[in-house]
Amino acid sequence: MATPEFVLALREKIGTAPLWLTGVTAVVVRDLDGSPRTSSASAEILLVKRSDTGAWTPVTGIIDPGEQPAAAAAREVLEEADLVVVPVRLARIGVTDEITYPNGDRAQYIDHTFVCRYVSGAPRPADGENTEARWFAADAMPAMSADMTERVTAALTGGPEAAFSV
Repeated sequence: MATPEFVLALREKIGTAPLWLTGVTAVVVRDLDGSPRTSSASAEILLVKRSDTGAWTPVTGIIDPGEQPAAAAAREVLEEADLVVVPVRLARIGVTDEITYPNGDRAQYIDHTFVCRYVSGAPRPADGENTEARWFAADAMPAMSADMTERVTAALTGGPEAAFSV
């Protein structure tokens, strides 16, 4: 599902005016041998190739009204990459720059980046939002935007506390 129904309903009322939305990024980590893992040593990271921009990113999505952010991260990974994961740590809270979509809609997101432990499944582009979904060695990931790189870095190198900007 590309745009949640609640966002479409809001757009009917406000047109293309900026929306402040809550989002999640799921940095899914596993051992090189395919077993679950939550740190970067000998780890693989799940990335998806977005169908709209062609960019490689971790799985991202919008939190539904009333949904817990960690539950949204697990749901988005299942919907977009067909993997079962368990969120284990909030790694970063950040705010995106304002985004203007091709149709003129504007939005800005407060992003909750979670480290997620792989449980099961084989990655595939499951819902049309991505053209590829696959594992990359943590030291051999494709180029990503600065913001996405910061999210992954926070997930792989952070301590028990979440990173944030002030």
